[in-house]
Amino acid sequence: MVVQNLPNGLEARQGDRLLSIRALTDHILRIRESNSGSLPEDASWSVLPSVRTANISVVPEHDGFHTSQIRITVGPDLLITLTDMEGHLLQQDAEPIRWTGARFRVYKHKEPDDHFFGLGDKPGPLDRAGQSYVMWNTDSFGWQESTDPLYKSIPFFLEFRGGRALGVLFDNTWRAFFDFGHELPNEYSFGAPDGPVDYYLMYGPDPKEVEKDYAWLTGPTPLPPLWALGFQQSRYSYETEGKLLDVAKRLRADRIPADALYLDIDYQRKYRPFTVDEVAFPLFSEMVKKLSGDHFHLVLITDLHIADLPGSNYAPYDSGITGDRFVKNPDGSTYVGPVWPGAAVFPEFTQEKSRAWWGTLYKQFAAEHVSGFWNDMNEPAVFTYPSKTMPDATQHRIDEPGFQKRTASHLEIHNVYGMENSRATYEGVLQLNPQERPFVLTRASYAGGQRYAATWTGDNSSTWNHLRETTPQLLNLGISGFALAGADVGGFAGSPPPDLLTKWLEVAAFQPIDRDHAAKGTRPHEPWVDGREHESIRQRFIEERYRLMPYLYTTVEETSRTGLPIVRPLFLEFPHATDDGHPMDLDASGEFMFGPDLLVAPNPSPEEIAPYEVHLPPGVWYDYWTGERFEHRSAIRGEDSEKREELLLRKRLMVTPTLSELPVYVRGGSVIPVAPQTENTDVAPNGPLTLRIYLNDTPENESHSSEICSGDVYQDDGHSFAFRAGDFLRLHFSCVANQDGSVTVIAGKRQGTYAPWWNGFRLEVHGWDHLVSANGNQTSHDSVIIQQVNDNPEGLQVVLR
Repeated sequence: MVVQNLPNGLEARQGDRLLSIRALTDHILRIRESNSGSLPEDASWSVLPSVRTANISVVPEHDGFHTSQIRITVGPDLLITLTDMEGHLLQQDAEPIRWTGARFRVYKHKEPDDHFFGLGDKPGPLDRAGQSYVMWNTDSFGWQESTDPLYKSIPFFLEFRGGRALGVLFDNTWRAFFDFGHELPNEYSFGAPDGPVDYYLMYGPDPKEVEKDYAWLTGPTPLPPLWALGFQQSRYSYETEGKLLDVAKRLRADRIPADALYLDIDYQRKYRPFTVDEVAFPLFSEMVKKLSGDHFHLVLITDLHIADLPGSNYAPYDSGITGDRFVKNPDGSTYVGPVWPGAAVFPEFTQEKSRAWWGTLYKQFAAEHVSGFWNDMNEPAVFTYPSKTMPDATQHRIDEPGFQKRTASHLEIHNVYGMENSRATYEGVLQLNPQERPFVLTRASYAGGQRYAATWTGDNSSTWNHLRETTPQLLNLGISGFALAGADVGGFAGSPPPDLLTKWLEVAAFQPIDRDHAAKGTRPHEPWVDGREHESIRQRFIEERYRLMPYLYTTVEETSRTGLPIVRPLFLEFPHATDDGHPMDLDASGEFMFGPDLLVAPNPSPEEIAPYEVHLPPGVWYDYWTGERFEHRSAIRGEDSEKREELLLRKRLMVTPTLSELPVYVRGGSVIPVAPQTENTDVAPNGPLTLRIYLNDTPENESHSSEICSGDVYQDDGHSFAFRAGDFLRLHFSCVANQDGSVTVIAGKRQGTYAPWWNGFRLEVHGWDHLVSANGNQTSHDSVIIQQVNDNPEGLQVVLR
């Protein structure tokens, strides 16, 4: 073995094997290896070009190097060992890479207490330990808990060992395989039948830092239009103009907040993309205008399969054929496969010019002010074959900046095809309307696809188990970069009983995308379908989502900068909640964080009626609905086993599930911004911004002031890119416990120039039981309300005594 030290890493050779390790930052490494004596083409659909060339200087050592945070060594057979600077083992090769022709497998040591998260919306438990998976985007209608693969291939995972987090991105677009101790309990592995050995290691040790690093590598979710965070109503299908308008009318008549309506494939003429059935939708343009006037944003499905219709005056086909924009067979002829419109051809999204052509197909819809677009069936799904996709030998011509100009088989391109479809849609719509933030929803994607589209978990089912499955799927999607994600509320396949639909709508009110969607032939899913009792409960939770819109939008803006997900596993906010460093989520099944400060605790067995335990992380918590205060300590040390068990039992928080309730808790020390009730996001709320302040414990015997709450609120116009030029508002609020026992609430200096909708502040203070002067009256309640504190946020100071 020969090791050559480089300014930013090393290269090591052993026979024909070449290992390259480069430090991109002091805690991110890129590792590449080949068995041909040279490294393959340095190109990626996933990792940003500027990032792949980033580097820092390292300190060389014998057979390795270190940065300020990590140390890597290369042993015999090019085996890699990674530690932190305190010597904690982070990752170690278990054996040399196994090569069989182009096929390879990378093997790593696995400890019994290792936990693995990520890989997108794979079904099953949150923790991937002990499981194995394949990456191959697949149309999986009616998938179940054991179904694999599904619609997306996101080869990123987070390893959690002893409270330290390490991220791994395996950047290989072929049919990849991951085994987290399924075959051998003391090893985990990943590999592919072809393509490069090219992976990135991101050391935290805090899992939030890994998430930020992954977003740095692949790009964060861009800030969406505000309306996309509102309630969305969809169905396969609202088959006529009248049916869609009736749904819109009923939502407004019942005063159920809603922002978006969807049209599935039946609005098209004979299922042909970019057409409108003039019989079913005779006044399409006027309909869009009417919906817009009622503050509804219309989202249209635009599948990628273009009907194969030569000589029929079908513009998408004619322009695509003229420009040679479609995927080819090995003999050079255009590939044709059956989908919804019958025989269809498929755009060549691996070409920059073909993506630009695809974007022009949205011109008419953009001119009619359609708000969003839904890219379905883009695995790509094809009806003929058992594989449900196009043949492996289908050819894709790569003509793309940063790539060698060449032809690749479908085996290499399949997993990125859906991502490049959503990229073409996003970039095309942005080109047509550069002042507005696009909204694109995609079913299939790859790592980095969050740069272009939101997503959902595909064709789920109307079962209690699929309601339960939604939480780990969305958590793992968020960890994997897709922060803006949801599941078909109520389940796509099948007809949910009333209680199931009600509970699903409750939970979905605290998820990033809240879209009620159903399959053809199922009973209606709209909120009013089961009578007034159910409608009232459903409406109340949708309304609560809208009241929380300032909090949600502030969280989403943070996501757009940092990559931190909107719904988060508990370990992301509380990585040290347990004594032994295992993720608390494994104890608190089904619980999740909605943003940084709200903990949602749905029934882990939602079809059951028995009481269940809510596991709150250590610290002070408040019931979101009632304001009741709870305090939870970490594991009790220094007690004998009998006393410890008694104390633990006394700490248990038991909840009896009811149809109309969903347990939600607020982290002590947080400030939650809340708006007056609205029925859509287009119309500004009327009144003050409420700041719900949840005080943490006031430190005793402090000789100086101490902060016991903090929180932010972010606002902009909700639809344009003006925020990039400073037209936004960001405020930081804090509470300081003073030496005299009082508490001061302070608004920090405003950032940005945007003038918000509110006309003042309303403080709602929880956890304060002293006398307070509020509007000239003395009160002594735990929850203190102070109206209209200050029209100007700068300099706001309210003293609670």
